[in-house]
Amino acid sequence: MDTKAVRSFVRAAELGQVQHAADELGVTQQAVSKRIAALERELGVRLFTRTARGVELTLDGRAFLPHARSIVASVDRAITAIRPGSRALRIDVLGLRSAQAVILHDYWRSHPETDLDVVTLRVDDPRVAAAAVEVGEIDASFRTVTDPAVLPRDVHMIHAFDSPLELLVGPRHPLASARTLTPPRLRKLRIWVPGIAPRSEWGEFYDELATEFDLRIDAAGPNFGDEVLLDALADSADVATLVGARDRYVWPANYDLRRIPIVNPTLAYPLSLMVPGTNPHPGLRAIIDHFRGLKPLAGTVWRPSWATAPGRSDANTRQTRSRIAPFGGTEIL
Repeated sequence: MDTKAVRSFVRAAELGQVQHAADELGVTQQAVSKRIAALERELGVRLFTRTARGVELTLDGRAFLPHARSIVASVDRAITAIRPGSRALRIDVLGLRSAQAVILHDYWRSHPETDLDVVTLRVDDPRVAAAAVEVGEIDASFRTVTDPAVLPRDVHMIHAFDSPLELLVGPRHPLASARTLTPPRLRKLRIWVPGIAPRSEWGEFYDELATEFDLRIDAAGPNFGDEVLLDALADSADVATLVGARDRYVWPANYDLRRIPIVNPTLAYPLSLMVPGTNPHPGLRAIIDHFRGLKPLAGTVWRPSWATAPGRSDANTRQTRSRIAPFGGTEIL
């Protein structure tokens, strides 16, 4: 099997567009299309369907994707075995407009020599991402396994940073003119967060947030993407949503949407980085040091019960420190 074709398939699947995959791989769109077509002929199935926005995986494509990732990861590990540090640092983020991607972009702008590969696994269960770190498909993942007991033994979680939440509303919403909001003022609001996935860390986060502050989190309906959500907010006088302060959202100027910080306490979504306990990529140390240099949230901060605050020395943190393998002569944590 042509490993270049497999790699082209994986990147097209992760990026959703053949042209983006071609740009990243340094070849033409036609070359990527030919590789994928040859792979489909070899497998005897269709892997993609074309859409107005790019490509989407077929059922056969979804079934093949995890195995294709394993093939690519095995090839990369084989190359790394004889050329340490020659491979790009591959980090999984929840989305390319997420706070994690924004922070990584800030780091890369300060260190443009870093060979960084930012990917999105498109999985909801963080245990799947942990397994990908364990087998070397990716070098690190911005996911949190909220129950440490199910984390693979050779995968460890490091607190990266906290993402403060903001309320996003349209200009006709009753709270649109507020400069800041406290959690009690969010009660009885319809806070629409479509597509909350079962078994996801954000599902657990919103469950605990709603219980703690008596909020109405509405997850009804499928998630048709940010554009549909922003359209709904712009037209509504009663619908709001929650977004991360560092998350990137783009909307037409006439929407006049408002991002309102939530304070007293600040509602923080804790972000962790899952990393391998042995043989980590050489580029990980600098990334982790960058997180340590981020300014912590000021004032009173609410985090879910499963979160470990930065600098907190509880039993879970001590256990992780005792288990993690040496990283270039010193511990990662």
